[in-house]
Amino acid sequence: MQRIPPGFLPPVAMDPDSDVPMYQQLSEWFRLAISGGQLRPGQRVPSTRSLAVELGISRIPVLGAYEQLQAEGFLETFTGAGTCIARSIPADLSMQKVSNAGQLSDAPGQSTSRRVSRRVAQMRQPEQTWLGNMGAFRVGLPALDHFPVGLWSKLVNRHARRLSPEAMAYGDPMGHLPLREAIAEYVGAARAVRCDASQILITTGSQQALQICAHVLLDPGDRVWMEDPGYPGAHQALRTAGAELVPVPVDREGIDVEQGARLGADARAVYISPSHQFPLGMALSASRRMQLLQWAARHEAWIIEDDYDSEYRFGSRPLSSLQGTDRDARVIYLGTFSKVMFPSLRLGYLVVPKDLVSDFHAGRDAIDTFSSMLHQAVMTDFIREGHFARHIRSMRTLYMARREAVLEATERYLGDRLEVIGTEAGMQLAGLLPEDVDDVGVSRKAARHGVSVRPLSPCYLGPAARSGLILGYGGVSPEQIHDGVRKLALCL
Repeated sequence: MQRIPPGFLPPVAMDPDSDVPMYQQLSEWFRLAISGGQLRPGQRVPSTRSLAVELGISRIPVLGAYEQLQAEGFLETFTGAGTCIARSIPADLSMQKVSNAGQLSDAPGQSTSRRVSRRVAQMRQPEQTWLGNMGAFRVGLPALDHFPVGLWSKLVNRHARRLSPEAMAYGDPMGHLPLREAIAEYVGAARAVRCDASQILITTGSQQALQICAHVLLDPGDRVWMEDPGYPGAHQALRTAGAELVPVPVDREGIDVEQGARLGADARAVYISPSHQFPLGMALSASRRMQLLQWAARHEAWIIEDDYDSEYRFGSRPLSSLQGTDRDARVIYLGTFSKVMFPSLRLGYLVVPKDLVSDFHAGRDAIDTFSSMLHQAVMTDFIREGHFARHIRSMRTLYMARREAVLEATERYLGDRLEVIGTEAGMQLAGLLPEDVDDVGVSRKAARHGVSVRPLSPCYLGPAARSGLILGYGGVSPEQIHDGVRKLALCL
């Protein structure tokens, strides 16, 4: 006979002061747990002896309850294999509604109002069918097929085999110090960020970094400039914290600082992606950088600099960070390993001004304490041993070739139906559509053909000035690129 799989028993609710006999209480608890789906058909339950010991009661009421449940068909016993929930019970029995008091609803089909916070409305996003596949042209996906998995696995094994008690315990909310030191050296050399390890805070990615910034820097109702169009994830994180978002238009030089000053003179913060604006792809000009820094200093406002994929610039060396030219410590610099390494690594970082370190420490500790110590240690070795720099150089060459494949394919199949912009850096580019084309409709139609293109219009806070498509090419081979653009042309 096949061995019955073990299962965890939920906490058993018993009232020793009740007039209801103990065996009846236990029988009723099992019935409700089975009906509510907490105990599943075929799941093994404890022996009468072990359950009696666990509950601190005599074995007699447990025997009585088990006998009653067996007689009713809720339990079955197999010699040498123990007692389990009867396999004959319909698996969909747990679909019956259970009230908050733990009792089965008298009207299973009746729905009741279940209150949630108003905040959750800010977390929801419209259905995004274009995220349903990993092929062409999923935005934000790096070349996973070219990641050195074997090397990474060796580093993971190295640390997993020698886990010390310290590595298995609670970590510093700011992050693993050796990793923070390695990141400080890297961003200082590669991005001209001015910092030391004490200013680095390790996060689980850019989304959490934005949430921490929002909770540390903003009060509900504070106004924040947002590039328009801009990154929907930033909209989501800042709105959830209660911020009022001020859409500021972008042009060929990036965010229009003069417009921002008119629209939101009292803003508390600015969110910006100056090295590679998401989604349109331009870089913030030198004059706009100076304007923005001066405005922030005069108004004591914060600048959140999202430097999500600046490693990949094709026409020239990567641009220096905005933080590196900030003389008033108004910039909080945000970086992530999701685009350079792989998204499920869930490691990112913040560079915070020295006088805000304790505040960000408290914010990080309150949100989820710390990131995986194992992955932090492995990432430290990956950087220190030179693998990180080599991987970036290799990916820069690969993405340049894939970018060229996208440009060639769009010219061939789409011609003047798609005006391609933002091709100087990163792992995606934007294509502007004719004004009468519904980009959301095109994205949904493309998804049905296995092509993932992100529409431009949801990136606007208000009415979209232009419709368009965002094409990620980082995780797509040249063959997939040509096939994807050909299918996209059919959708248009």
